[in-house]
Amino acid sequence: MEKDGVNQERRRFLIATTSIAGAVGLAGAAIPFIKSWTPSEKAKAAGASVKVNIQTLEAGQQIIVEWRGRPIFLLRRTPEMLSNLKKNIYNILDPESKKSVQPNNCKNTFRSINDDLLVITGICTHLGCSPKYLPEIKPMPFDSKWQGGYHCPCHGSMFDLAGRVYKGVPAPTNLDVPPYYFENNDVIVIGQANEGLS
Repeated sequence: MEKDGVNQERRRFLIATTSIAGAVGLAGAAIPFIKSWTPSEKAKAAGASVKVNIQTLEAGQQIIVEWRGRPIFLLRRTPEMLSNLKKNIYNILDPESKKSVQPNNCKNTFRSINDDLLVITGICTHLGCSPKYLPEIKPMPFDSKWQGGYHCPCHGSMFDLAGRVYKGVPAPTNLDVPPYYFENNDVIVIGQANEGLS
């Protein structure tokens, strides 16, 4: 029916069609937007804990695993390494780890739950390089009285075999100890603190 030259049925059809197309377009844009609020599987995995079997880790040996995109050093320390940690206190900036990051159950001389197993984040606290594991007790180009530990090749920071920073180097604090606990004698879980069980 035309009124003043306007087809009312056609007008209603065009309004309805345009409204439906707009609603479909709005839904099509809203769904990906709302989905973006939930974390992806990759993001969930990045924050997930990591289980590590340490059964074959021998005394003096270090392995490196990844947690949250960071290298985690796991070192099975020998009795000699543990003994040297107590002798080298005068060279250490923060021997009691008061200004460092570690779980409460690792606030001790050895910075670990079990004395022989060191678990630290392998990232220098100066500018984020990865320190090298140099366990030998011998003169080094960077320290003539080297007692074994970690040396950062980027700017020369040095850490002992508990990840404690030496005095007079660029790194301001000890290497971080991530949260971890022992699931059993052979498996540790990195990324969660379960201090009641450890």
